[in-house]
Amino acid sequence: MQYNQQKARRRYQNSVNNAQGHFFEGYIKVACAIYRDDKRAEIEKTPEPFRVMKKHQDGTFTGRFTAHAQPDFQGTLNGGRSICFEAKCTTTDRMKRSVLTDTQMEALEYHSQLGAVAGVCIGIQNKFFFIPWEAWQDMKKIYGRQYVTAEDVEQYRVKFTGAVMFLDYVHDGAKFALKLT
Repeated sequence: MQYNQQKARRRYQNSVNNAQGHFFEGYIKVACAIYRDDKRAEIEKTPEPFRVMKKHQDGTFTGRFTAHAQPDFQGTLNGGRSICFEAKCTTTDRMKRSVLTDTQMEALEYHSQLGAVAGVCIGIQNKFFFIPWEAWQDMKKIYGRQYVTAEDVEQYRVKFTGAVMFLDYVHDGAKFALKLT
């Protein structure tokens, strides 16, 4: 069997990206717990549409996804307004609009039309942002391309305290964009 260096690099990078995604979601879950304790919000991770097909003797299983994934997090803010958002992170210097599936974009659009706080919480390298859905969906019009860099979305940067505090912007003016006030 011949060693394929390109395939090995891709497999390694996929493993790194998968681990980063789990860490990122964990940082968001910590923020959800903080917001819950502070009675600011009740927000939970949306379960993946997944079904176990067969259980194996060694404790592993075979399964499959049963539907397209919905946005990652949904809940209610203090005062009764709902919130719905997708979470994505990258180790590169840009986040592509295409990282969201059509199903996720349709769900975020629908939640936004109903009056929910809808958006995309992203990590670009070591900075974190909560981009309102209106800005994400109009990325091409606003930024002239189908991706954003950390510099592009600086106004939407959120605090990081060991948790991605997605409701707490670093810059005060961003709250108006998210309609939290």
